[in-house]
Amino acid sequence: MPLDIKICGLSTPDTLSAALDGGATHVGFIFFAKSPRNLMPAEAGRLRQAAQGRAQAVAVTVDADGAFLDAIVAEMAPDMLQLHGKETPARVAEVKARHGLPVMKAFSVAEKADLEKIAPFRGVADRFLFDAKPPKGAELPGGNGVSFDWTVLAGLDPSIDYMLSGGLNAGNVAEALRLVAPPGLDVSSGVESAPGVKDVRMMADFFRAVRGA
Repeated sequence: MPLDIKICGLSTPDTLSAALDGGATHVGFIFFAKSPRNLMPAEAGRLRQAAQGRAQAVAVTVDADGAFLDAIVAEMAPDMLQLHGKETPARVAEVKARHGLPVMKAFSVAEKADLEKIAPFRGVADRFLFDAKPPKGAELPGGNGVSFDWTVLAGLDPSIDYMLSGGLNAGNVAEALRLVAPPGLDVSSGVESAPGVKDVRMMADFFRAVRGA
């Protein structure tokens, strides 16, 4: 199976172009006020036009209410919604039904027991994203540049479609692929020179490391 690669938290035309040219299958736009990668829906809508026909545009939200999701869908026209908060299975189903879009549900993982939380979401969410648990006191649910013990995913049911996230970068992505061979990768802070500042060279290094692995 081909490997999906999502560059998340994009905010400028040049870094979006670098992600697309590098081979990203998914490009993520963040809608969370506390994030240094936060965008307004209309701004993301202008950016995502470059991804048409080249990559899936993903709108990343954290416990967003209905009105905000309506605005994002109307102004950005995403291909997929990523729910990175405490959304319940019922909420995921409601969002899917309302917008007619696939949903990727994110989970924070530190140990194997954390994977049990996905059980009620199977058959509801279209895909999962496994991220590291935020450091104590962190305001962001993701994009914190920390990873978890990837080996906890080794015995996961192979029918579960997911993206691996959390602390990935050009220096460790080969090890992640070797250990668990995830069907997808999600990187944000690992290709940034500063919080929220994507670096074209770091993205190129990441894609090169993936190809090398």
